[in-house]
Amino acid sequence: MSFIAFAMNGLLAVLLIVALGFGWRLERRLKALRDSHEGFAKAVKDLDQAAARAEQGLADLRAATDEAAETLAIRIERAQALAAQLDERVSRPAPTRPEREAPKPPAVRGRVDEVPPSAGRRLKAEDFERLLERESRLPPGVRPTPSAPAASRETPRSRARVDDDLFDGPGEPPRPGPQSRARR
Repeated sequence: MSFIAFAMNGLLAVLLIVALGFGWRLERRLKALRDSHEGFAKAVKDLDQAAARAEQGLADLRAATDEAAETLAIRIERAQALAAQLDERVSRPAPTRPEREAPKPPAVRGRVDEVPPSAGRRLKAEDFERLLERESRLPPGVRPTPSAPAASRETPRSRARVDDDLFDGPGEPPRPGPQSRARR
C-alpha cells in the first residue's frame, strides 16, 4: 500500500507542477492583455486629442480663408476702382494749354527734369530706374515735379511700381520697387 500512496503523491505532485506552469503562463498572458488594453486606451486617447487638434486647425484654416477672401475682395474692388479711374483719365482729352504760360513751380529738392522729346534721345530702363531711385530718396510727402515742357504728361514708371501703387492701401508705406532688389 505504501507504493500506491507514494505513486498517488507523485502523480499529485506532477499535476500540481503542471497546474503551476499553466497558472504562471496564464498570468503572463493576462498581464500582456492588460498592458495591451492600457496601450489601446492610451492610443484611443491620443487619437481623440489629435482629432481635437485637427478640428481646431480646420477652424483656424476656415477663419484664415474667410479673412483672405475678404482681403482679396477689398483689393479687387480697389483695383476695379483704380482701373475705372485710369480708364476715365485715359479717355479724357488732354487739357489744352492756356495762351500764357503758368509760372514755374518753386524748385524742390529732388526735382526730376525730363528730357524734351526734341532731343532725339530715347529713354532706357536705366533712366527709369534712376528716376525711381531719386523719387524714393525724397522725404515722405514730397513728390518730384516735372519740368514745364512736359507738365501735361505723366512720368513713365516701371510696371512693378504701378502694381505696387495699385495694391498699397491708403495708410500703408510704399513697398520697395525692383530697383532696391537689384542693387542688393
